Order: sequence, then structure tokens, then C-alpha cells
Amino acid sequence: MASLLENLIDILDRENTEYEALVVLADQKTPAIVEGDVESLGKITEDEQEIVGRIQRMEKSRREVLADIANVVNKDVETLKLINLIQMLGKRPDQQQLLMDVQAKLKGTIDRLREANDKNQMLLTDALEMVGFNLNMLRALKSAPQTANYTKSAYCTGSQLGMFHGSFDAKQ
Repeated sequence: MASLLENLIDILDRENTEYEALVVLADQKTPAIVEGDVESLGKITEDEQEIVGRIQRMEKSRREVLADIANVVNKDVETLKLINLIQMLGKRPDQQQLLMDVQAKLKGTIDRLREANDKNQMLLTDALEMVGFNLNMLRALKSAPQTANYTKSAYCTGSQLGMFHGSFDAKQ
């Protein structure tokens, strides 16, 4: 059982390290979103995918170790949670404390990641709303009504409000 607990603590500690790397990337993503740097966002997303792949492999190992621990303590693997395992380790205070520390560290890291992702999501939503607003403004300019301007020979010029054809004259 002791080696299983050591394996679990090691896996959780390595997962925490990977989640901390995701927090760093999420923090790097914020200025890239603000600046509209699509190239940097693409690179950050690729790096995130690599880290998520490693986390998924660690999660699989964690589930396997928890299943082994559940067999040893004769508990259902579906109901055995980390908090239950911590409570069961009352007779082993050293291992209990190690497990509590790594669980608290992992929870704190995941909370920081959630906050950074929420902030980035709000920034992306605002950026998309601004793009939509700009597109609507451009469409409105192109569909502006025609003016009632006529030439000397009484023909309508067909010019539209808000549409300027020609060059800008700085002297006017």
C-alpha cells in the first residue's frame, strides 16, 4: 500500500507541474489576445495541446493506481475519492500529510488556471463582439441610401451616404 500511495503522490505532483505550465501559457495568452497576435495564439495553443496530452496520460495512470488502492482497501473504485483516501490514512500521518499537501497544491493550481481561462474567455468574447460590430458598421455603410444629387443634365449621380470614392484632400 505504501508504494501505491507514493506512486499516487508522485503522479499528482507531476500533474500539478503540468497544470502550472498551463497557467503560465494562459497568462501568456492574455496579452496575445489583447494585441490580436494570432500567430502567438496558435503557438500557445499547440503548446497547450502537448501539455494536455501529457496530463491525460498521467490521469490514466492515476486512475489505475487508485483502482489498485481501492482493491487493497476493499473499496469501490467509483466511490473512492482522494478526500476519502486522505481520511482513511489517519493511522499514517506522514503519508496523509503528503497527500493533503499535493492535493491542496493541485487544487490551488487548477483554481489559478480556471481564473486565467475565464479572463481570457471574456477577452475573446469582447474581441468577437468588436469584430461583429465593425462588420455591421461596414455593411451599413455599403447599404446606405442614395442621395438626391443630380448632374447638370438632370441625371441622378447614384452616390450613397457614407461612401466616398476618390482620394482624401488634406487642403479642404
